[in-house]
Amino acid sequence: MTHSRLLRGAVLTFNADPGEAPTPEADSLHYWEDGAVWVEDGRIRAVDDFAALAAHVPEKIELVDYRGKLIMPGFIDSHVHYSQLDIIASFGRELLDWLNDYTFPAECRFAERAHAADVAERFLDEMLRGGTTTAQVFCTSHPGSVDSIFSAAGKRRLRLLAGKVLMDRHAPEALTDTATGGIRDSERLIADWHGKDRLAYSLTPRFAPTSSREQLDAVGGVLRNDQSLYLQSHLSENRGELAWVAELFPECRDYLAVYERYGLVGPHSTYAHGIHLSEDERARLADAGANIAFSPTSNLFLGSGLFDRLATRDAGVVTSLASDVGAGTGVCGLTTLQGAYQVGALLGQPLTAWQGLYRLTLGNARALHLDHCIGRVQAGHEADLVVLDMAATPLLARRTQVAESLGERLFALMMLGDDRCVYATWADGDLVHQRDARDHRGAPMERAAAHS
Repeated sequence: MTHSRLLRGAVLTFNADPGEAPTPEADSLHYWEDGAVWVEDGRIRAVDDFAALAAHVPEKIELVDYRGKLIMPGFIDSHVHYSQLDIIASFGRELLDWLNDYTFPAECRFAERAHAADVAERFLDEMLRGGTTTAQVFCTSHPGSVDSIFSAAGKRRLRLLAGKVLMDRHAPEALTDTATGGIRDSERLIADWHGKDRLAYSLTPRFAPTSSREQLDAVGGVLRNDQSLYLQSHLSENRGELAWVAELFPECRDYLAVYERYGLVGPHSTYAHGIHLSEDERARLADAGANIAFSPTSNLFLGSGLFDRLATRDAGVVTSLASDVGAGTGVCGLTTLQGAYQVGALLGQPLTAWQGLYRLTLGNARALHLDHCIGRVQAGHEADLVVLDMAATPLLARRTQVAESLGERLFALMMLGDDRCVYATWADGDLVHQRDARDHRGAPMERAAAHS
C-alpha cells in the first residue's frame, strides 16, 4: 500500500557548490520559507512551496508540521570509526600513541559478537541523533564487527558503506589477520552485504604501515575485479606516520605512492586526513579522482596539523567532511563544521555556512558517488532528511532572532549548534529519530487546510 506524507517547514537544498564567497553562487541552492516535501514509499515525490504543492497531494495525506524548523537533506559522514565510540574524549596522545594506548585495546573487544552488536546499535543511535543518515564506516579486523553494523543499518533501512579492517602487521596479535585470510573474510562479507538494500562495501586497509606488501597487492586485485566496490584508508595524517611509512616502504617516493603501487587510488577511494600532502601528491590524487576526507575535530584533538582546504580544492582534489570519531569530538555534522571553521580560520580561509552545509550534504554525496540518490531534497531522491531547530538552545534562539539574513542564521546554527538542534531525522521515508518524546505529527490534512 502506498504510504504518503507531506512534511511542511522551511526547506533548504543545494544544487551545486555555492563557492567560497559570503554570498552563494547563483542557482547553487533552493530555499522555500514555507515549503513542503512530499514523501512517498521512501522517496521524495515532489518539493515546492507548501501552498503550491498542497493542491496536488492526495486527499487526507498525513501532514507532518515542521513550521519554524528547517528541513535539509540528511547529513553524510565520509569517514568514521564506529568501533571507537567508547574511546571518544580520551586524554592526551598523538596519533601513533593514541592507536596503541586507546584504539587497539578498544577494538580487541569486538571479538565478542554481542559487544560489536551493542556498539553498532549505540553508534547508529548517535549518528541519527546528530542528523547523519549516511556514513562510510571503519569496522575492526573482526568480520563480526562488519556483520553487526550492516545488520543494524539494514534493519533501520539506512544507506551505509563499511568494511573490515585489513591489518596483518604492526598491531596486537588479537587484531592482526593475514594477507590471504583478510581477503577471504572480505570476499565473504562482500558477497553477503555489498549491494544489499542500501548497503555497500568498502575495502579497508587501515593504513600502509599495518599492511604488508602482499596484503596491499591482494586488496588491489579485489578492487580491480569489482569496480563497484569502495576503498577507504588513511593518508598523511601525522608527521611521525610519514617518517614510519618512508622507513617501511623505501622503494616508494612518498606516502601516496605506496597506495598507487598496488592500484588503490581511484574514484571510489577515500583517504582520511591528507594534512601533510605535497603539491605533487595533490596533483596525482586529483588525476585519479580520489577523495580526501577532511576530519577537522580529530586533526585538532590529536594535534595532527591543519588541513589546507583551499590548496586541496585548487589542485582539483575531491574533498569531503568527516567526524572520524573517536579521535574526533562528536558524531554530529554541526560539530564537524565548527572544527572545519576553526581550522580554516587559522589558515586564513574561514568556512561559510553555505560551503559547510553543502559539504555535509550534496558535496559529500558527490564525493562518494551517491549524488544520484541522496544529498538533495529533490524529486526521485531517497527520503533521507534532517529537521533542524534554530531555537534549540536559548543562546542560539537569541542569536538567530537578531540575525538579519538566512546566511547569518545558518552561520549561527553552524557555530552554536549540536545534536540538540536536530529535531528529527528521517531515513528512507520513515522517522528514525525525534528529539522530543511527544509526536508532533498532526491529523490527515484536509483540503480546506491546505492554504493555512
